[in-house]
This record gives sequence, structure tokens and C-alpha cells, in this order.
Amino acid sequence: MPNSYLIVGLGNPGSKYAKTRHNIGFEVLDELASKYELKLQEKRKLNGFVATGEIDHTKVVLLKPTTYMNLSGKAVRECINYYKIENVLVIVDDIDTPLGELRLKPFGGAGTHNGLKSIEHELNSKSYARLKIGIGIDKIINLEEFVLKKFSPFEEPVIESVKQKALDTINILLKEGMEKAMNFANTRIKKHLGES
Repeated sequence: MPNSYLIVGLGNPGSKYAKTRHNIGFEVLDELASKYELKLQEKRKLNGFVATGEIDHTKVVLLKPTTYMNLSGKAVRECINYYKIENVLVIVDDIDTPLGELRLKPFGGAGTHNGLKSIEHELNSKSYARLKIGIGIDKIINLEEFVLKKFSPFEEPVIESVKQKALDTINILLKEGMEKAMNFANTRIKKHLGES
């Protein structure tokens, strides 16, 4: 599929992980599918829920891996090979991005994120785009416990807003390219939650 995009939302399958910080990629992908009326259906041979179609005249494949986070790369690799896709965008939670902010990057390292580590390993490459959604950080509890927590009622309006901005970013990326999408997404907010 020339000039196509594989758009991957990262998360953990199962109701116990729903609405947790680590599953924000799943949530954005679900909303993207709903917005463009693309139906996600489980494809076991691809290890994920998959939808195909077009967004703004660009052919897309949407993917929610049904592996756990640390094996996400397997589903990504299989979708790339099956659909012969040129471009990849991964939607992912990020503790190093402030809550309420986005970072769109055309490539980069995996950091501490096990989903990105898995993708990097399976593709043997860091050259795939990632849309990082800031989930905040709590240095009092350990990282694994924090990312599996749900957002507080105080945080939820911020998350709803940043999810909408993520959808707008994807739209700009597909219509106008990486540079314009980065200019839109990568703006910093002046004041963060909890700051006086």
C-alpha cells in the first residue's frame, strides 16, 4: 500500500487495564476509528484489532495489538509485512511529557517504554514516528504502579482535551505532513496541573 500509514495505539488488552494511563494509545485509536467510521475487528493472525480505510484520502491501517505491551512489536511487524505499509505512527503514553502535552517525533529512542522497546526490537529500527501523550509522573510510587493507575477526576478534563488534540495532529499529519503536524502538536503549555 504505497503512501499508506499504519497507525498503532499502544495499550494492554483486558477490562482491568481500561482507562489506565498506559492505555491512552488505545483510547485515541478507538476515537480515531469512531471519528472516521472505521471498524476495528480482531485478526488473530496479526495479533490485534485492525481496521482499514481512508482518512483524508490517505490509506490507513489502524492497529490495537492484543499482545501485552511488552510484545507490541510483533503485531506491528506483522501488519507492516501483511499490508506492505510504508509509514508507521505509534500513539503512546509518555511519563517524560507533562500531563496535557503532546510530542510528535519522526524517530527516536524507546526510553523506558516497553511497548516502544518491543517495536524497536522487532523492526530493528528507531525510524518510525511516535505521538507521545503526556500522562504525568508520580515519583512517590514506582513506575509500573503509576502507569497502571487511572486518571483522577481532576486530570480527566485535561486528558479529554489532549486526546482531541491528538486526533487533530493525526489529521494534519496525513493531510499536510510531518513538519506542520509537529508545529501543531509540540507546543508547551505554560502552566501545569498542581503548579501555583
